[in-house]
Amino acid sequence: MKKGIITALVIILAIAGIALVLKNNKKKNAEKTAIVAEGSGAVSVRTEVAKKEPINLDFSVNGVFAPIQELNYMAEIAGRVTAIYVKEGDRVTKGQPLARIDAEILNTDKETAEANLQNAIRDEARYASSFQTGGVTQQQLDQAKLAVKNARLRLQSSQKRVSDANMRSPINGIVNKKYVEVGAYANAQGTQLFELVDVSKLKLKVNVDESQVANLNLGDQVPIKANVFPTDNFEGKITFIAAKADASLNFPVEILVENNKKNTIKAGMYGTAVFKFPHLAPTIIVPRGAFFGSVSSNQLFVLGEGNKAVLRKVVAGRILGENVEVLEGLKEGETVITSGQINLVDGTPVVPVK
Repeated sequence: MKKGIITALVIILAIAGIALVLKNNKKKNAEKTAIVAEGSGAVSVRTEVAKKEPINLDFSVNGVFAPIQELNYMAEIAGRVTAIYVKEGDRVTKGQPLARIDAEILNTDKETAEANLQNAIRDEARYASSFQTGGVTQQQLDQAKLAVKNARLRLQSSQKRVSDANMRSPINGIVNKKYVEVGAYANAQGTQLFELVDVSKLKLKVNVDESQVANLNLGDQVPIKANVFPTDNFEGKITFIAAKADASLNFPVEILVENNKKNTIKAGMYGTAVFKFPHLAPTIIVPRGAFFGSVSSNQLFVLGEGNKAVLRKVVAGRILGENVEVLEGLKEGETVITSGQINLVDGTPVVPVK
């Protein structure tokens, strides 16, 4: 009996203790709720006033100079090299002899082709005379004429091979590399003999992003600086703009540069293209980070009455580095929230911080 009374008292005391704890927790929660209700639960954000600024589209980009023309000269006929007329570093003109291949066998073939052509011409004359008297048929005469035509083509082919034995430069340029020596055997279309480059003009190859390429046009004049000649000013002209971006979402651009200064630029040197544009009228600019999610969302938060975040739909223009042009939906002087948007919805109380 006594044991049952003790057990009941313990249970009663435990229940009373739990009730006391719950009451204290409820009181604390009520106090916190009151604090939030008083405004201490507002989200801290950073802000910036939207203002109009002049747009400067100027930019510079680095690239590498490439020759206007470069050629790996290959042997066109097989034979042993009997003479080389140029050395590395020599300047050559189009049609200038570079080397010669032994043409003894080729000359023999040419003489044989000439003899065959003369025989075919004589045969054609005899057949034509006999045809007049009925001694040969029209078909035999036609075959004789065809034989003359084929013999003439074989002679032209042999003359071409003899001419190819004297290897000539197909471009104006400089002998950058010589890969053959006198006495070496060259295989037709298989042996590289020379590397020829033309650096009278150069191509500066650069890559620009989508916001930059939109302002470029073929034929635009571009100031060029060569890194190794900082005091020289070169001028270039845009000759190529890629119609498609590369894997890194950049657009290759080529600029033709006249290499006619006292200090000659060499292919492979680094250069800088300086793109300059007229300054445009001031327009509203906001930080890129002000956009909710990304610039393509065309949404941002502005500071509304009562320090509440107001979600605003805008029309974004050009991306200018870390800033973005706003074409519609925002007025000059409005306060834009630039950080803390992840915690905001339309109407969230906010506290601007410095």
